[in-house]
Amino acid sequence: MHCEAVGKRYGRGRWILRDVELALAPGDVLAVVGANGSGKSTLLRILAGLTRPTTGRRTGPVTAPGADIGYVPDRFTAHERLTAIAYLTHLGRIRGLSTDTARARAGLLLDRLALVGGPDAALRTLSKGNAQKVALAQALLVPPDLLVLDEPWSGLDASAHTVLAGILAEVAAAGGAVVFTDHREALARTHATAVHTVAGGRVTRRADPAPGGAVAAVASAVVVLTRPGGPDFPHLPGVLAAERRGDELHLRVDRSRTDAVLLAALRDHWSVRAVTRPAPAPEPATGPEPDTAPSPRTTAR
Repeated sequence: MHCEAVGKRYGRGRWILRDVELALAPGDVLAVVGANGSGKSTLLRILAGLTRPTTGRRTGPVTAPGADIGYVPDRFTAHERLTAIAYLTHLGRIRGLSTDTARARAGLLLDRLALVGGPDAALRTLSKGNAQKVALAQALLVPPDLLVLDEPWSGLDASAHTVLAGILAEVAAAGGAVVFTDHREALARTHATAVHTVAGGRVTRRADPAPGGAVAAVASAVVVLTRPGGPDFPHLPGVLAAERRGDELHLRVDRSRTDAVLLAALRDHWSVRAVTRPAPAPEPATGPEPDTAPSPRTTAR
């Protein structure tokens, strides 16, 4: 996706955005940082296709019909009598899923995000943080080509912060693009592959974060499983990305959740072929010998 000379104002009011040049490629995780009222939300609405720019244009494959865009607004206020699972199942059907698929997908997402009250909790009873979890789930019902998140960490509990970091990495690893806003540059640098700031209507790219971006933000291990003809491994907390190679399934796993993922795999009758954990960084050398980085440790089972 490209934004070319994009500007936005309402009526004859002040320019909220001016001459925005922005590029997004598959696998990018872009953070947009700025103060309240700086135009971050307006930029996200333009990227998601919810607002037309006053000047310039937004182009690219994700703007074409059929592209899947997931969007989470800064405030999710669904004051509905529906339960979380009923609401998400309904939205899944609107997006082309069967009722059973939508309900199953919604259940997995709500379980992964640990919705307080469970899937049968009424939307009107949810706290801000738990409503945010439902908002995230609705954006992920269909794997997005573009995931647009406005202040996604706002109100989430600590465990959900880790889950959200994994979700960003998964979308990027699957070839999607992610854009999120926050007012904290330190947090943005932790989870993004590039950071832009918004001030005075102008969008400026900052120095890139450390190499590896969002996927590297979570210390990870690689788990290789095999079960010929078996279905893909279900989405579980801690699984950052999955790729099938012949009869093998290669999982990138949050290192702190490796044991839980292995136990789930064995219970589901997978065979564990290998687990690779990056070794700790070497301590600085104290003698004249050059530093030597140890090789990763691989354990076959």
